[in-house]
Amino acid sequence: MPHPADQSAGAQAEDAGQPQLRRRRDLRRADGSVDDAWTGTMPAVTPEMSSSNDAGKPATRRSSWAEAAAAADATKPSRAPSPAQPQHQPVAPPAAAPSAPPIASVPPATPLAERQDELAPEAAAPPSDAPAFRRSRPTVADAIADSPMPDFISSPGLFVKEQKPRPRGGIRGALYNLTGGAWNLGPGPKQRQEDELGRRISRQLQGSYNTAILSLKGGIGKTSTTVGVGLTLAEFRGDAPCAIDANPDSGDLVERALGEGIYQQSSPRTITDLLENIESIDSLTALARYMHHAGRLHLIAGEQDPEVSDSLTAEEYLRIRKLISSYYSVALTDCGTGVTHNAMSGILQSADNLVIAAGYAVSGAKRARSTLHWLASHGYEDLARNAIVVITDKDEVSSRVDKEAIEEHLSGICRELIAVPHDRGVADGDLVTLDVLKPETRRAYKEIAAAIVDGYR
Repeated sequence: MPHPADQSAGAQAEDAGQPQLRRRRDLRRADGSVDDAWTGTMPAVTPEMSSSNDAGKPATRRSSWAEAAAAADATKPSRAPSPAQPQHQPVAPPAAAPSAPPIASVPPATPLAERQDELAPEAAAPPSDAPAFRRSRPTVADAIADSPMPDFISSPGLFVKEQKPRPRGGIRGALYNLTGGAWNLGPGPKQRQEDELGRRISRQLQGSYNTAILSLKGGIGKTSTTVGVGLTLAEFRGDAPCAIDANPDSGDLVERALGEGIYQQSSPRTITDLLENIESIDSLTALARYMHHAGRLHLIAGEQDPEVSDSLTAEEYLRIRKLISSYYSVALTDCGTGVTHNAMSGILQSADNLVIAAGYAVSGAKRARSTLHWLASHGYEDLARNAIVVITDKDEVSSRVDKEAIEEHLSGICRELIAVPHDRGVADGDLVTLDVLKPETRRAYKEIAAAIVDGYR
């Protein structure tokens, strides 16, 4: 019986130069012994074993992936010709393959551990001519790294849809309530205007500001305007405003804000008491002892004694104004009638803007214009130019009076003109509260408050 090695010699001659991976076989002789020459180990393949004579033959198996990749690249034609080599260079035909060596010339197999030690350096270091490994398509990590980082500070709603404000009143509000908020058409034009007025009133201020409300004629809505605007500021602003009664003619600012009965029951501290103890006041708590509170509106009552009420001087008012500026960002000063009494020079000197009270009567419109002319001619041009004229329809003048003509007459000499409609809650001369006023009256006070805050620069 011939030896198995003799049967495979012809196959080895056909595949000369191409070692193959052999599986271990149990080749036993007739006497049952194992042939140690056929252990199935793979001989080491080195770059020297492959030569140019192997070109054109099937790719051989290599001992590492780097050698296999290098061999595959060597068989592919180059896309771009080398500068030193012409583009159309004839290729020499492959040489004839040498005959396979006989089986007997194969060296005896070595143990597998020793073979792995010999192959380790070759597998770790790829050939120097192997091409660099590059990705043909960018990965997700590359796309994220190349994309710009969103600015969440300047664009806070980048990933969140803006929520529409809840509509209040009207068909939009009724539809919102009936559907439980599923249908939100947003606020209507009127509500958007109201919200804009609220934003203007609640604007944050840097410092303390003072607005003087004055007129040349009494009984035309000066004190009611001070209370209504003060309550509106207290409703929308985060900081409480302060109102000072500097009327020398026994002003009733606190009575109009609290009511006559409540003011009489409380400790009637006035501006005179504040001046007598002003040196000992070093905190808001100490100042609160000399103030009255109508909700969040803080008030300093005027002197009710006729013999003392006209004694407030400009220097004394400036001392009070300096104290108030340490604790309040917005102050309103009810000046009373006239612009020539003792404290008026101090009030105008510390005022940031003015509110001129007027009425629809012919005399009221003329006096408002005279007040603006007097201010412009006595060194207060800026105050006159930026003044807010408020026309209160307190007495419901007859139809013979042309209201539009009066408004046009005064609007050209001031920054803004606002009309307050007739309202019994204002005309009665008693307590002024926002709850009992008409919506049109409340809106007028909101417009005045917004115009006042707009003038604080």
